[in-house]
Amino acid sequence: MEITASMVKDLRERTGAGMMECKKALTENSGDIEAAIDFLRKTGVVKAAKRSSKIAAEGVITLVAEKNNHKALMAEFNSETDFVARGDDFIEFANRIAQAALENDAADIEAMNNLTIDGKSVEDIRQGLIAKMGENIQLRRMILLESSGVVGSYLHNGRIGVLVALDKPELELAKEIAMHIAAMRPIAVSGDDIPEELVAREKEVFTAQAKESGKPDNIIEKMIGGRINKFLNENSLLGQPFVKDPEKTVGDLLKAHQAKVLSFMRYEVGEGIEKEESNFAEEVMEQLK
Repeated sequence: MEITASMVKDLRERTGAGMMECKKALTENSGDIEAAIDFLRKTGVVKAAKRSSKIAAEGVITLVAEKNNHKALMAEFNSETDFVARGDDFIEFANRIAQAALENDAADIEAMNNLTIDGKSVEDIRQGLIAKMGENIQLRRMILLESSGVVGSYLHNGRIGVLVALDKPELELAKEIAMHIAAMRPIAVSGDDIPEELVAREKEVFTAQAKESGKPDNIIEKMIGGRINKFLNENSLLGQPFVKDPEKTVGDLLKAHQAKVLSFMRYEVGEGIEKEESNFAEEVMEQLK
């Protein structure tokens, strides 16, 4: 397979490795960029493969909850520019639809899109806003959480939102944990909940790195076990040091309150959406023509 300059550029941006190392990694792995990332990690060129998410969509995260806080809904609404996303019309649109979705127990984004509000379909309302704003407006995703205990939430600047369902009616505790999740990005509630394929991938990388040390197999096995345990703690909610008091973990905090996190969700505006790169100078010249 031909290794193109754009493929090398993409891998370099995602790993920080040099151009020659990136080209070699892609060549060794037939152009498979994910395999190339693992190859670079295993050979020690990079210690961690951190995706540099190219945030394309602007927009807002909207949170609405019932008065008794047993049910709450979080949704992401996208626009093309931050200017539109911060405008009153867009924010009113997002809040209006999210509130209707909560009141009608919308289970997913399709159900939200199929709602009728004041005699108008959500699609008609969306198209009306598109015509007024001159930008593409999208309802990207939503989640509805319920608990007999409480559902707490945290919203940061309209761009990061978190919902947390607890089994106990402790709203302040739920809010504090939601704030922690916003800052620390756990993957799952506990280490046991982290997807097996993700753990297996990390173990493969750790194994390759440990073997480079030249230590005996029994020592290598202990090294791998230690690294896996660290990975699970760093990426699970219960194993993370609590952001407001790092001397204790979130698990310790919950134990002190005899409470349990049933589920959580974290949204960040535009995460995972590729941004179309543009040359501003070229755009200006095109306009002048």
